Amino acid sequence: MIDKTESQEEYGNQVLENLSFAILLFDKQLYLQYMNSAAEVLFAVSARHMVRQRAGDLIQCSSGLDEDSLATALNSGRPFTEREISLRLQNGESVTVDCTVLPITDDKGEDYLMLELHHIDRQLQISREEHLLNQHAAARDLIRGLAHEIKNPLGGLRGAAQLLEDELDDRSLQEYTQVIINEADRLQALVNRMLGSHRLLELSWINVHMILERVRSLMVAEYGDSLQIKRDFDPSIPELHVDSDRIIQAILNIVRNAAQAVGDKGDGEITLRTRIMRQFTIGNVCHRLVVLIEIEDNGPGIPEEIREKIFYPMVTSGGNGMGLGLSITQSLIHQHGGLVEFNTEDGKTVFRVMLPLEKQGG
Repeated sequence: MIDKTESQEEYGNQVLENLSFAILLFDKQLYLQYMNSAAEVLFAVSARHMVRQRAGDLIQCSSGLDEDSLATALNSGRPFTEREISLRLQNGESVTVDCTVLPITDDKGEDYLMLELHHIDRQLQISREEHLLNQHAAARDLIRGLAHEIKNPLGGLRGAAQLLEDELDDRSLQEYTQVIINEADRLQALVNRMLGSHRLLELSWINVHMILERVRSLMVAEYGDSLQIKRDFDPSIPELHVDSDRIIQAILNIVRNAAQAVGDKGDGEITLRTRIMRQFTIGNVCHRLVVLIEIEDNGPGIPEEIREKIFYPMVTSGGNGMGLGLSITQSLIHQHGGLVEFNTEDGKTVFRVMLPLEKQGG
């Protein structure tokens, strides 16, 4: 039988590991003793590389939050909170957080200092993700309504052209009826693409890197040596339970856009990157584990005038195609409970595909 104290400690650790905000625990010498999964995500480093580091080496802020203020709080026993501080991470990046400092004492009389770090940037990102999901749903409903209205007249138009062709005495005039039939077929195919597939997901377990290697091989076959595609994979990522054909199509759409953005640049390159994220929220659902796929290119970036509507159908910055690729991509990823977003600037664009690792229903 499990000792009650041991059971309570195990339960407490489970609670800490499932919190959506970062927890750091320092001893009275201000050496890190513990960090939860959310803290690992925030600092983008595993706990084993952080434990036993001094607070001053970890907490680097432009505000008054430093090792001296932490020591003062520990010695006085007085908690305090700093709002919207810029925390510089060890990789050189900065994040905006709310920080609460709490002196605590365990049942053995040992003093500790606990820091709660709430990632404000992430809250803003969640709001943006919810906007993207709402945008996608509205666009999907609009397009489906229009597509259904277009399909019926198209069928009638094609049928009438066929009947007319059969009645024509002058066979040279079939050239014109064939134009009508071929254009009706082309529009029908376009409408079907806009409506998307109605078949159920055909789910199977697959390694995400097999998907990316398939996409890479297709692009190499299409572009040859003129396109440089780099890999930056995390080999520890578990298998995904997805419809691999749809995920390949979704990723392929993004990579093709990246290839067009890079164009014929002599130094143009695309990077395929994978990472794992813990306790990550997509929309309003918090997932324990999420696979992150990044497609980065060093092209000119997405024009500012189309950034807010890049996932709408018929929106494109190029002269080729109908601008359905990213709309279809968002739809395919959304079918798996995931999301696509992007960051762009002059000389760099990164599309981020996020897929929950939980088993998806078909």
